[in-house]
Amino acid sequence: MPKKTAVKKSAAKKSAAKPASKTKLRPASLTIRAYQVGFGDCFLLTFKYPKAKTTDRERHVLVDFGSTGMPKGIESDEQMMKVAQDIQKRCGGKLHGKLHIVVATHRHKDHISGFTTKKDGSGTGEVIAALKPDIVIQPWTEDPKAKDPPPNKKSKKKTQSAKALAATPKFISSLDNMNTLAEAAYAEVMHLSSSKFRVPLDEDLSDQVAFLSDDNSLPNKSAVANLAEMGTNHYVNYGYELDLTQLLPGVKAHFLGPPNLEQHAEIQQERSDDKNEFWMLQGAARGFWQLQAATGELIKDFTTGNDQLFPEADAYQGYFPAHSRWFIRQLRTLRGQQLQGLVRILDKAMNNTSVILLFEVGGKKLLFPGDAQIENWEYALSMDDDLKMLEDVYFYKVGHHGSRNATPRTLWNNFAQKRAEGEKGARLQTVVSTMKGKHGHAESHTEVPRATLVKELTGLTDYQSTEKAAENKELYVELEITF
Repeated sequence: MPKKTAVKKSAAKKSAAKPASKTKLRPASLTIRAYQVGFGDCFLLTFKYPKAKTTDRERHVLVDFGSTGMPKGIESDEQMMKVAQDIQKRCGGKLHGKLHIVVATHRHKDHISGFTTKKDGSGTGEVIAALKPDIVIQPWTEDPKAKDPPPNKKSKKKTQSAKALAATPKFISSLDNMNTLAEAAYAEVMHLSSSKFRVPLDEDLSDQVAFLSDDNSLPNKSAVANLAEMGTNHYVNYGYELDLTQLLPGVKAHFLGPPNLEQHAEIQQERSDDKNEFWMLQGAARGFWQLQAATGELIKDFTTGNDQLFPEADAYQGYFPAHSRWFIRQLRTLRGQQLQGLVRILDKAMNNTSVILLFEVGGKKLLFPGDAQIENWEYALSMDDDLKMLEDVYFYKVGHHGSRNATPRTLWNNFAQKRAEGEKGARLQTVVSTMKGKHGHAESHTEVPRATLVKELTGLTDYQSTEKAAENKELYVELEITF
């Protein structure tokens, strides 16, 4: 793929951030805490400024707070509250605590469920909101005012790229339809796995659909509302310019993803026949998710409520006639497989809206890519300037809990500070927040964390995992970085 050296300025939105601070204050060190939230992400970054005024000597950034499952023996709500209260403590306590920036990389439950509030005010989301973050950073797809770009009318050539862009007028609404479908899929697979069937739906298939649909659905939308209200919102895309020096003196932020549709369309000419290409999928299926969501809602009503498709017809209650049982089992299996395929597609789609954030501070670079997969990474990795900037990354938050397609080979090979133990020079620091057995399978080479990736991370970096914290019954793993 030909490399590009710069993004068009028209494609990169600028922020309305405050003017740069004139102070020369710089952090002397940084503490990164990766909290043990089971299958999810929650990272608290504490920048330390010993030369600042007493009340400003620590500045805090929270990157994600969510979970979709805990190790055996750990109660989810209790653990998430422990994490929220520890964040509160690290940020200065209940009365005077201060969180400066929140980054919610994307909408998946395992990244934002911790921001959920409760009617009685006792949710973990209230604990975080009470810390009054100044800025909340989310992907451009979360912007309530987001609009898809119109096709380039000035272009005389009707390229595949232009056609794809023109075919995506409902991209933002399609993401909402995916959430609706995921919620319906979860209800349906619970029905297909119920005890009313003599032979239950295959357990492995049922677990996969339930996990993916639960992660992609938003049964409690309070987390989204809380994020939108707790601070000044910045909805970012590739190249978004945001000056953080008022809040984090000496720290520069680079946004390497997600690209918006206009940006990504510029390279679709090179990948126009790629059936797995994320944005192309959206263009080809402009009405698909709307139809699936509507159908899913109808099915959910019939499987979870008292509605009947044909209310006047006679119905079998609690059992099925013998001559229909084999046919019903086959239909249930086929439907389960269909649901699995749909939720895998929408899971990938939501991952590719993930913020890719690179902090540059004290001569060191810290990379937080959320769950970004190859289709999201592709745009930044096509830029020579970005590849050069990513070469000397010192800290890498391993993408998507260690999945195989969230650490692209181009990115991994580009890291210059990979070193075998004992070799001279700075060594890449890596941390993954994950939990084995929750997502994917070794047999299909989709297990998370991916064994081959973990082997390379262990051999060529200083590697830590929140699984170690779970084994040691600790709340987090910690890394100290000096500048």
